[in-house]
Amino acid sequence: MHYFSVKVPEDYTETQRLDSYIATLPNGMNRSKLKSGVTEILVNGKNRKLSFKVKAGDQIDIRWEDSIPDDIEAQDIPLDIVYEDDDVCVVNKEQGMVTHPACGNWTGTLVNALLYHWGRESIPQLKEGKESEILLRRRPGIVHRLDKETSGIIITAKNRDAEEYLQEQFRHRRNMTKEYIAICCGRPPSRSGIIRTNIIRDPKHRRRFKAVMDETQGKYAETAYTCIACYGQYSLMVLHLHTGRTHQIRVHMKHLNCPILGDDIYYKKDSTFPNATLMLHARMLKIVLPGQKEQSVFIARIPERFIQVEKRLKKLFKKTVMDKKDS
Repeated sequence: MHYFSVKVPEDYTETQRLDSYIATLPNGMNRSKLKSGVTEILVNGKNRKLSFKVKAGDQIDIRWEDSIPDDIEAQDIPLDIVYEDDDVCVVNKEQGMVTHPACGNWTGTLVNALLYHWGRESIPQLKEGKESEILLRRRPGIVHRLDKETSGIIITAKNRDAEEYLQEQFRHRRNMTKEYIAICCGRPPSRSGIIRTNIIRDPKHRRRFKAVMDETQGKYAETAYTCIACYGQYSLMVLHLHTGRTHQIRVHMKHLNCPILGDDIYYKKDSTFPNATLMLHARMLKIVLPGQKEQSVFIARIPERFIQVEKRLKKLFKKTVMDKKDS
């Protein structure tokens, strides 16, 4: 997804159509691009049309997508397969890989790699019709997502029946558990706890979401955390999702004043680890597979980036463990 933000200068004396105004800017977009790719237009935080008349002081935020390709192609991309049968494929997704094709990432995704691994043909893309049908074509086999910079366990479905079976478990959070590990900047207020908030898109930063306590806004989100150890002001956390919202763990750790190390959206660059990437890893998934009655457990090995950061932390700080009575 691409974003364009601009504020109309305070000394601007005209009243002009939004599309005309944007087209006149040095880094603006022409009208054809605005008409074909724009998915959201906000003026001062409110949805507007291209014909809206802008004036001095208006804040304009535009979100748009690149052109949808004709096909989603199979690509020979190596995958770390943890488990596979006739119905499912469990992958330890590497950091930096996008889960499914979308604007800005039409190739190199997990879906592209799976199509090749499964020996499938390219998938023609719909460009008109119901949004649900268009998205379904982009996400064959995908029943849940991991952010691009989050590594770890992700389960995919190899047929429609398996896809619906797994989606039902994720939708209702029944018979399944997702566990993450994270290295955070800061110490939590207690050894363990549950974060309960609603999550909304941040009106001041369109790439971010934020936690709010107002139950009338956004969607409810719940995350359980346990602090395993502290090294100075850094904390090693184990997290369990009770809901599945976009950026949920990242938003909730920031809300807890323990933002995740290497999170370039929700935290500043860390002086001790200036080159750190997002230290969030989906370590374990427990779920009932199609045709089975008991949960299967899938575990992804600890990534090298975690090992290296923890080695440095052990050299710099003494390990401490919070008392249970503090939880």
